[in-house]
Order: sequence, then C-alpha cells, then structure tokens
Amino acid sequence: METAILTVFGLVFWLCVFAIGYSYAGFPMLLKWLAKDKDLPDEIYQKDEDFPEVAVLMAVYNEEAVLNKTLASIVASNYPREKLRVYIGSDGSTDRSHAIIEGFRAQYPNLDLTIFEGRNGKIRIMNHLARKAAYDFRVPETGVFVLCDANVAWSPFLLRNLTCHFRRDKVGLVGANVIDAQKDHEGIGAEEDAYVDRENLIKYQEGVLWGAVIGAFGACYAMRATVFRPVPEKYIVDDFFLTMTCLEQKKEAIVDLDAECYEAVSTDIREEFRRKRRIATGNFQNLSHFFCFLLPWKRSPGISFAFWSHKGLRWIGPVLLIGAFLSCFVMSTISPFYAMLFLGFVGTFFIAGLDRILSDAKAGIHVKLFRFVRYFYSMNLALFLGMIDYLKGGQNSVWEPTRRVVQEGEKRQNVGVKAD
Repeated sequence: METAILTVFGLVFWLCVFAIGYSYAGFPMLLKWLAKDKDLPDEIYQKDEDFPEVAVLMAVYNEEAVLNKTLASIVASNYPREKLRVYIGSDGSTDRSHAIIEGFRAQYPNLDLTIFEGRNGKIRIMNHLARKAAYDFRVPETGVFVLCDANVAWSPFLLRNLTCHFRRDKVGLVGANVIDAQKDHEGIGAEEDAYVDRENLIKYQEGVLWGAVIGAFGACYAMRATVFRPVPEKYIVDDFFLTMTCLEQKKEAIVDLDAECYEAVSTDIREEFRRKRRIATGNFQNLSHFFCFLLPWKRSPGISFAFWSHKGLRWIGPVLLIGAFLSCFVMSTISPFYAMLFLGFVGTFFIAGLDRILSDAKAGIHVKLFRFVRYFYSMNLALFLGMIDYLKGGQNSVWEPTRRVVQEGEKRQNVGVKAD
C-alpha cells in the first residue's frame, strides 16, 4: 500500500516540480541555446520616404505626473514629422492631464485629444482611437499603430526601430524593449527589474525562432493598422489579445531589443500584487479565447510549444504548487526523504513571511533571497486569485493608474520638458 502511495503521489509531485522548474528556468535556458547566433531578418526600411505613417494611441486617466516626460519624448522622436500623429483619449481625467496635452498641442498640431465623459475603460478608448486614426491615414494599407502607456518615455530612435521591420509583409506586430527607468531600487524593484529583463529576452528569442512573441509588453508596441482588431470591451488585457490576434492572422509578432523605451518598475509589492491579480484575470479571459493555440494540431507546433512553455504552465503554476505541496505532505507521513522535502517546502513559506516582517520593520531590512521567495509566492497567489476572479465573472476594463507610475512621475517631473 505504501509503495502504491509513493508511486502515485511521487509521480504527481515530480511532474508538478518539473513543470514549474521548466517554465521558469528550463524554457529560458532552452531558448538561449536554440536562439544562439540567430537574429531578426535584416530586411528593413532605411530611407525616410519609405517609413510608414504612424498613429500613436494612448489612453490616459489622471496622468499629470508623467505626461510631460512621455509626450516630450514622443515629439522628440527621430522620425519624419509629417508621418507621425498622436491620438490621446482621456477617460474623464480630473487632474491637469488635459492642460498638459493642450500645451503640447499648441506646438505640435499633429497631436489629437479626445475627452470621454465618465469612466469608459481603456479598451473602449483604444478601440475608438484606432478607428479614428485609421480613417486619417493617407495610405491606410501601410499605416502603423503604436500603442503606448502614458508613463513610458521613448528613446529617440524607438519609432524607427519598431517600424523598420514592417518592410516585410509577414510582420504584423513589433514589441519594444522595455527598460527600467530607475537606477536605485526599493521594495521589490530589483525583482521586478529582473523579471522584465528576462521577459524582454524571452520574447525576443521567441520572435527570432518562431516569429511568435507570446504576448508583447503592453507598455509600448507597434502593429499594422490592417492587423488590428477591436478588443472585446469586457476584456482587461488588450496587449495579449492583439498579439494573439496578429498570430491568428498568420502574421509574425517579434521584439526588437534596439527599440528601447523606459518605464519605472513597481517597488510596492502590495500594489504589484493588485496589478498582477487584475492582469491574471485578463490572461484567463484571453486563454479561453485563444485556447486553440495550445493545440499543436490546430496551430503551428512551434507557437503551441512556446505558448505552453512560456504562458500555459506559468498560468497554472499556483495549481502546480498546490499539487506539489499536498502530494509531498501525503508522502511525508510514510517516507523520511519526503518528510525532509516537506519541511523544506514549509520553510520557504516562513522565509516569505519573515521577509514581510523584516521589510515592514522600522529599519526596513532587505535580504535578497528572502525577497525573491516572497515575490515568487506573492505573484503566484495573485495568479491564483486572478483565476478565481475570472471564474466568478471577472472585472471590467476601467482602470486606476498604479501607484508606481504616480510616484516615479513625481520624482521625474522636475526633469521633464514642459510644453505649457
């Protein structure tokens, strides 16, 4: 009987452990090996007259702390001025956002502001801006949308590095390389920075190998206007939806690491927990919509492999953790080996709790290993609760700016280029 228990539960335990380890460590290592010495095709636009018209789409809600910096970086782009328009939709902002935008519009007439009454949600606003911008393109067949968050500062050549790849008809979406805008980190800043850096590299390698980024970073990315499809208004996460819609149309989605933009990572673990829980709900909405991509006989085997490895296993990570914990507990009652493993498992929970105690202390003690353990469990808990929220009916797409955006914006306000 004990042998049967160890066999069955041992299989569950090691499968769960392997799946978690593979998604977080094994897959990135495999990508590094597969993508070695490979790069994106060099068939790109180079002359100003060849670059496409661009419409920047941005939804804002009370973003006065960051808009100066962001808009100044956009209008300073090294891109043919006559081919660049900026469309901003304000979701009933009540701060100085409108005044800041109007200040820029006085100098740059290619900036368009639409004010929406009440709260509409980002999805509805972006869908509206896309329709409006598509109508204004002189050559709609080659027009490009750049979807950008209000707290993202552009590097001067970001736009060229994004749009140059659309010379290849197969390319439907190009993601930017999102870089942390901060040098010194507090709270979970170092962990978030490490996560973003690793995700940038994984997405780039996916694009190199399969032409299939499994979800562009929503902070900033470009896509052909003809590939854009309106996002269902009940959805929360639009970047993943649009990326998968691009792949659904058999277009490539890639990331260019030279297309650099800057966004301050989150430092408050509670704020990031709230944000990731909301994103998790949106991810499961998208999973139900694009479930066929997990089936290699329905879609490209390479894309299905990347989807499972990068997203699928990670999204069910909380279930895998629960499976590993419970199976280890059962076996710990009859096996000294698994008893030691179970004690180690429980010990990681104490480490996460200890990090909270130390970080909340007056001295604010930070032990890097403890912080990574807490960050890992916290983000998996956010995933689990996001899954529950989805099963209960989800949330709406009306959003609040994250605290990290406002705080960082206040720090950078004094160095922003002002137009008003």
